[in-house]
Amino acid sequence: MLAAFALGACRGTEAPQPVDPARFDRFFLWAGVPPPPAVGRARELYILGGEIRRGGTAQLVDMRAGVPHVRRARVWLTVRAERLDWNAQVWDALRAMLARWRAAGNRLEGLQIDFDAATPGLDRYRAFLGQVRRELPPGTRLSITGLLDWSANGDPAELARLAGLVDEVVIQTYQGRTTIPGYAAWFRRIDTLPLTHKIALVEGGEWTPPAALARDRRFAGYVVFLLRPPSPAGPGPRRP
Repeated sequence: MLAAFALGACRGTEAPQPVDPARFDRFFLWAGVPPPPAVGRARELYILGGEIRRGGTAQLVDMRAGVPHVRRARVWLTVRAERLDWNAQVWDALRAMLARWRAAGNRLEGLQIDFDAATPGLDRYRAFLGQVRRELPPGTRLSITGLLDWSANGDPAELARLAGLVDEVVIQTYQGRTTIPGYAAWFRRIDTLPLTHKIALVEGGEWTPPAALARDRRFAGYVVFLLRPPSPAGPGPRRP
């Protein structure tokens, strides 16, 4: 699966390849998206379990009708956050959700927080992540999503401090349902990012591995963000 992409990174001249889930084994699975056959052989799944939305009092909104039951793959409980002022009710609900997912027999790897932390505000995000570590049950691993410009423009000292709080960062290469144009320019220094990192690709998007990945010792693989199939009534936009 990764061999073809690694070869492309070494050559640096391969034409962009559409991201086909059949060639990967790690996936983001959002609510309402039917899993393609590739999910059945996945080694790792990032499953959206809840959201913390803007407006009103912060609360954890459950995004699933029931607890997932995944037997084969390792599972990350993903929480999409639009705010960081989490209160005691949010922490209690989050710990309870983690406990339910673990009790259902899932190979629960840990919690992932999907939050768009702006690069200039990494110090504030780090303070929040310190609180996350204190609130999580002991032994719970922590994953976060990151923006493309973290490796290019992030303060190396702040990024190094993040490495002491999180187990991995998943760098997003897309916005909405499409790959961000000019993504290669942001990856020129990806091998200097001082955290274990994966790269998130959008299903059907464009991707040619940047040359820096060939020397990136902390690169831990790809995660594909799955999309809802087109409506039978017509092609229309694909929705996550």
